[in-house]
Parts: sequence; structure tokens; C-alpha cells
Amino acid sequence: MPTRQKAVTIDELSDQLDRAQLTIVADYRGLGVSDLQGLRSTLRPLDAEFRVAKNTLTTIAAARVGMDDLTTVLAGPTALVMAYGDVVGVSKAVSDFARTSRILTVRGGVLNKRLVGPADVEALASLPPREVLQGRLVSLLVSPLARTIGVLGGPSRSVAYLLQARADALGGGTEAEPEPEAAD
Repeated sequence: MPTRQKAVTIDELSDQLDRAQLTIVADYRGLGVSDLQGLRSTLRPLDAEFRVAKNTLTTIAAARVGMDDLTTVLAGPTALVMAYGDVVGVSKAVSDFARTSRILTVRGGVLNKRLVGPADVEALASLPPREVLQGRLVSLLVSPLARTIGVLGGPSRSVAYLLQARADALGGGTEAEPEPEAAD
């Protein structure tokens, strides 16, 4: 039976794991307090949290929310990065920090209740930002519509050009510009 404090920690972890769209599990051994504070301040505006957790408490919390696979990456000192919003931005921030510090090691994670490896977290980090992906999607949707409108408008433009040419031939069109006089 866990103590009252451990029970509260398990409840907090369960809630955080359940709300998180992406949970990155990392080994933080060797990082200083100032490094961890820097990472936390980087993650805060991205709607993410960095938390050091005991493996047994994390295992119990993961079992409560149906993430039993998470236990396979829990070994040694464990830090959890939980992303509640933009998973690409958070994975970029963690990958960049791991590259620059050379101490933080990503072990894997859970994306939408599915276990992912460190290579998958790195692949997420290489994706363009959400706004760019949305812009690409919109352009993919608009492009065929614009082409369709162009194709459907072609015959009506052709008829308008034909009518204008016929009116010009009959003399009822626009006034022709006077020819420049020849110089003597």
C-alpha cells in the first residue's frame, strides 16, 4: 500500500499521462539544475511539462491509464516530458536540447497511447511546424478547385473572345487607335 504522498504522486502522474498526447521518456543523468530549468522554461510555452519521476510510481500510473507498454522504457533515472498541445514543437525542443547538451538521452515515448522509439521521436522533430503543415494541406485542397474553375471557365471565355472578335470585324467594337502619321 503506497503512502499518502506516493498515492497523490501516482494520481498526478496518471492525470498527466492521460492528458498528454506525447510522453517522451529520457535519461537525464548528469544534467545540472540550471540545465533542467532551462529545458523546463523552453517547454512551458509549448504547453508541455518536464518531470522527474520514480519508475515504480510511473509504472503504476501508466497501468491505470492503459499505457502498460511504457514500462519497457523505464530503467534507471527517468524524466518524463509530457506534451499536451503541439507534439512536433515539443519533440523538436527535446531533440535540440539533447543534441546541444549531449547528456540527455531519449529512450522512447508514448504517442497517443502507442509506444514509439527514439528514432520516432527524432522523426517527429524533423517534421515542419503545425502551421506549415496546415498551409500545405489547404494548398493541396485549393489547387484542384482552382484548376476546375479554370477549366470550366475556359469555354465561356472563348465565346466572349469570339463575340468580341466578331463585333470588331463588323465595326461595332471598340474604337481603333489612330495610326501614327508618317513623317515626311
